[in-house]
Amino acid sequence: MKKAFVLISCDLGKERHPNCTTSYEPNKGGTSNVRAYDIVAEVNSDNAESLRETITLNIRKLPLRATLSLVATEVQS
Repeated sequence: MKKAFVLISCDLGKERHPNCTTSYEPNKGGTSNVRAYDIVAEVNSDNAESLRETITLNIRKLPLRATLSLVATEVQS
């Protein structure tokens, strides 16, 4: 299972606009808000390619100001 966190910044005043919400459903883990970004979306997928496609085709094509993707890695002890 691959996981990424996508930090999303909307245009000023558009934080509650439908285009600035995580309206995509496939592989959605959850969302929350932080100060520097309007939305933090958790995206889960079975493989890295599917994860990349979800972020590129479903999130980044929305009219947003900026996105930042953080891909989680597994730590083995």
